[in-house]
Amino acid sequence: MRRRHPLPSLAMASVLLVEDDPVIRARLIDVLSRHDHVVRSSPYGFEALREVTRQPPDAVVLDLGLPDLDGVDVLRMLRSISQVPVLVATARDDEAEIIRLLNAGADDYLVKPFSGGQLAARLGAVLRRSAAAAERSAAPEAGPRDGAIRVGGLAIDRQARSVSLDGHELRLTRREFDLLAYLAERADRVVPRRRVLADVWRQSYVEEQTLDVHVSSLRRKLGERASRPRYLHTVRGVGIKLVTPR
Repeated sequence: MRRRHPLPSLAMASVLLVEDDPVIRARLIDVLSRHDHVVRSSPYGFEALREVTRQPPDAVVLDLGLPDLDGVDVLRMLRSISQVPVLVATARDDEAEIIRLLNAGADDYLVKPFSGGQLAARLGAVLRRSAAAAERSAAPEAGPRDGAIRVGGLAIDRQARSVSLDGHELRLTRREFDLLAYLAERADRVVPRRRVLADVWRQSYVEEQTLDVHVSSLRRKLGERASRPRYLHTVRGVGIKLVTPR
């Protein structure tokens, strides 16, 4: 049984920094400490995994260029033992890399080079989302199907955080689930892109490319393409809507 993560205090969160460059590591420790976080650090993937099991942090900041393990492998291993929020630092900003990270379990990502202020802001947003999700999961359930949503062949169960399409379960990342459930609650209505970012990501400065990546990934899992959408439709210059197929 996985250990339930305690709700983090945003001002005094425990952060595990996984970064092998000693200069960058020292700078990031300084930045996070000045934002009142308690920071532990490791230059190695295996050591970081041991730290997570030995003394679970409230969040992990993970660099991908580690000397002993590929950072994406570390991310997948982390997800097999913990639901701790993970903010990934990557040097690549192409869509394929970002999708790979999100599918592996990243909660958010930063593209290098980034400022200390940007790191602190993104980490704070990840911690707030984690705390809100933990509060929702700790709340008493109103019933076995409470919160279930149906749009065509899509069945979205908020309590179980599960999605099925025409009876077949879909494997979604946490953010993909949140996005799909949000749009399903507003089915057949166009939602402005900035509203989606503000409501689902709960921060106004998220790059719109982040939304594009998640929509593209959801489309693939729904078995459709942007040129021939069935559920997810983009209204150019306006926003996005989840429609009931006719």
